[in-house]
Amino acid sequence: MPAIDLPAGGRKLERYVTQTPLALPAGGGSSFNRIAFSAAHVVADPYADVDPWVEAAIDWDATIAYRHYLWDLGLGVAEAMDTAQRGMGLDWAAARELIRRALEAAKTRDGALIACGAGTDHLAPSPEVTIDRVIGAYEEQVGAVEDMGGQVVLMASRALAAAAKSPDDYLRVYDRILSQVRKPVIIHWLGEMFDPALAGYWGSHDHDAAMDTALAVIESHAGKVDGIKISLLSKEKEIAMRRRLPSGVRMYTGDDFNYAELIAGDSEGYSDALLGIFDAIAPAASAGLAALGRGSRDAFFNILEPTVPLSRHIFKAPTRFYKTGVVFLAYLNGLQDHFTMIGGQESARSLQHLAELFRLADKARVLRDPDLAVSRMRSVLAVHGVAG
Repeated sequence: MPAIDLPAGGRKLERYVTQTPLALPAGGGSSFNRIAFSAAHVVADPYADVDPWVEAAIDWDATIAYRHYLWDLGLGVAEAMDTAQRGMGLDWAAARELIRRALEAAKTRDGALIACGAGTDHLAPSPEVTIDRVIGAYEEQVGAVEDMGGQVVLMASRALAAAAKSPDDYLRVYDRILSQVRKPVIIHWLGEMFDPALAGYWGSHDHDAAMDTALAVIESHAGKVDGIKISLLSKEKEIAMRRRLPSGVRMYTGDDFNYAELIAGDSEGYSDALLGIFDAIAPAASAGLAALGRGSRDAFFNILEPTVPLSRHIFKAPTRFYKTGVVFLAYLNGLQDHFTMIGGQESARSLQHLAELFRLADKARVLRDPDLAVSRMRSVLAVHGVAG
């Protein structure tokens, strides 16, 4: 197997020998007994003559091809979410175009699962922003997604977090939006570790108190809520909330630290999935879910548990920069031709971080072509002035 010299701290290089990748069957999804969405990333256009911190230049063909790759593996696509750099390079205008293109692509396939993020990111938080303006912003984006025929993922709102004075403001906003939606939505509770601007969401910095408010919203509109995705990186909080959900309302795990055991579940229930890490480990996720569908929990854990250390590294604090690791792994695996991101986010993680990501991806055996991965890792090292 190919070897490479990787940074190992103290300005030293350490020889690393790659392993044989997992031999994974092609996924199909027909045997899944969980709903599984992958929040999908966008592929930047490296040829675009733009200032990347200001303008989003997207390679639309490569981006949509990546959605087909996920669908081929039986996974659903959660579109225009934070994994697509929503609010970190992808503005609402670009997100709306991404949603349009992805929904059109989904129509060409039988049973392609897709849900699309609608929020308020075209409304910048400020002291002048009122609750009524937040409602109007939500109505605009929800209406746009539904007019295109998409299922809505109701994303957390930075503007609401800034404008709300109490839990009652959240109840008012969500009551208004959920009363109007045409079909059930997925509510997304994104924790402050993913986006510091969302600290205190649902009107409290205490997650247990915040959960009470979120559950009150869901209980009042259970028929309009398909499920809730919580991204708090706490399996205990997710399980506690899961056990309190009304009948028929799903828990979609957004816990990129503990997803394997949360999806497997316990005697009292399980979580479905809407995960950014599934973008990075899609073949393993598909094979693991298929094994679980066959009733083989051991095979499920044997495939997915080795990916958990990789995911914890990709999503380590500052968690909001996890997109860099997701795109880097897509590059290593030959799923895109470059390691360039909108917003210049390829620079958001250190070379040491990327080197450890390489090691952990190999140990999880999700580098599908080690020779290619080594070649591409050497190119990244060379850009940083390191000979690997």
